[in-house]
Amino acid sequence: MSDTSIKKIVLAYSGGLDTSVIIPWLKENYPGCEVIAVSGDVGQGTELDGLEKKAKATGASKLYVLDLKKDYVENYIYPCLKAGAEYETYLLGTSHARPCIAKALAEIALAEHADAICHGCTGKGNDQVRFELSIKHFAPHIKIIAPWRIWNIKSRDEEIDYAEAHHVPLKISRETNYSKDKNIWHLSHEGLDLENPANEPQYNKEGFLEMSVSPEQAPDKPTYLTIQFEKGIPVAIDGKTMESVELVSYLNQVGGANGIGLLDIVENRLVGMKSRGVYETPGGTILYRAHEALEMITLDRDTQHYKKLVSQKYAELVYFGQWFTPLREALDAFVDVTQQTVSGEVKLKLYKGNIQLAGVTSPFSLYSETIASFGEDGGAYNQKDSAGFINLFGLPIQVKALLDEERKNNQ
Repeated sequence: MSDTSIKKIVLAYSGGLDTSVIIPWLKENYPGCEVIAVSGDVGQGTELDGLEKKAKATGASKLYVLDLKKDYVENYIYPCLKAGAEYETYLLGTSHARPCIAKALAEIALAEHADAICHGCTGKGNDQVRFELSIKHFAPHIKIIAPWRIWNIKSRDEEIDYAEAHHVPLKISRETNYSKDKNIWHLSHEGLDLENPANEPQYNKEGFLEMSVSPEQAPDKPTYLTIQFEKGIPVAIDGKTMESVELVSYLNQVGGANGIGLLDIVENRLVGMKSRGVYETPGGTILYRAHEALEMITLDRDTQHYKKLVSQKYAELVYFGQWFTPLREALDAFVDVTQQTVSGEVKLKLYKGNIQLAGVTSPFSLYSETIASFGEDGGAYNQKDSAGFINLFGLPIQVKALLDEERKNNQ
């Protein structure tokens, strides 16, 4: 497997089990190569602590830590929020982080004149596709190395064996070795007991949840908050204007404290298998609910219904790693037009894992209390008009029934 033509490799580095093991593995299998580690900060928090020391200790020549949080929220999360994109109820927390990181990774590789880009995604997952399709867009000629597809390691236990043999420090143990992915939008949990869908997630076990509490542990008193949107983008909470990263972080705190945003699903991966995942997305769940409520009164019926079709396709593109494609850009253009009137305020009630709508207002509201009223409407709606409408709308049904009856009588 040794390839002496590769002299410089840029590695997508998180400091987790996979990428920690990969550095010494690359040094063994690509003799004399320089490994440059790149960590994209999309909101992992303390996971980035001590990374430079660890990366260099295991063989990397240097580490780039790139602050991508603002870029991630504004250029990846918010477009998905405006589109209402969710994949089988999953709010795409890992999916839209990967193209953000991959873009930065490709830029570093080109600037460093690297021969290859390496990632630690497994051959069973979606992330390998997301990283590689994005890299192909920005650096189509560069070689991609995916150790999980070529090395002899077959399991996470064997990875730990390799790490221990090569004196790679790890923050995990075999017993707590959930596969996790954390960023400013969500935290995912996979593996161990979660691989059996019959097992209930251990929400109340200390240390399992990191962004949230279980609904049972949430306060007995509800929390109210009001989110202000401008053209589909959240800009303020309870009257306080916030920039994007601050706003999402604040909603994570409030939502997490109220047990909001826990999701347990068996999803259909792009590679063909079904996979069980447990997700924490407190702030994101709040934003999606608020945005949907605002669209409820600001979009006309046909646009609202058609946008649901677009939302599903948009989510599939993101989940399948096709962010940097003409179709995604074209769908963005459609979505942006729909969002021109999605401005206003949404009041929500958070209580023990539940979100209830407590009021919605917009200067562009299409709701008319006068027309919709069960009381006196002052002639705003002529109920006699509905008779003719029903006759025309139901004409195909009536004609078919009459002709069927005629054919039956003629038999």
